[in-house]
Amino acid sequence: MNTVKDPIVQAPIQISDSAIRELTRIMQEQNIPADHGLRVGVKGGGCSGFSYLLGFDKKKEKDDTFTVNGMTVYMEKSHAMYLLGMEIDWVDGLNNRGFSFNNPNATDTCGCGTSFSA
Repeated sequence: MNTVKDPIVQAPIQISDSAIRELTRIMQEQNIPADHGLRVGVKGGGCSGFSYLLGFDKKKEKDDTFTVNGMTVYMEKSHAMYLLGMEIDWVDGLNNRGFSFNNPNATDTCGCGTSFSA
């Protein structure tokens, strides 16, 4: 008897250790419920055409679920083509503090780094 296992699906994004630490801190500080995961996506708008979505949410019908660095990540299936290969990082420097998005699919980004065109 053969047992069919679910294929291992690799997450289309990466999240750095520093970003995981900051996201975990935010989850604890804001008492995010255990049934929520990190929602990563895109929406139309921003100075370059698309803006990144990053927040905590429950899983929705159109979502794929991934585990990235121990964190549950929800991403709408149609967003993966814009985010494939992206890394989310946490920057804590003198001139810049916040999440940064290193997206190889972005053909142009705005100065603030939170919107892009593809």
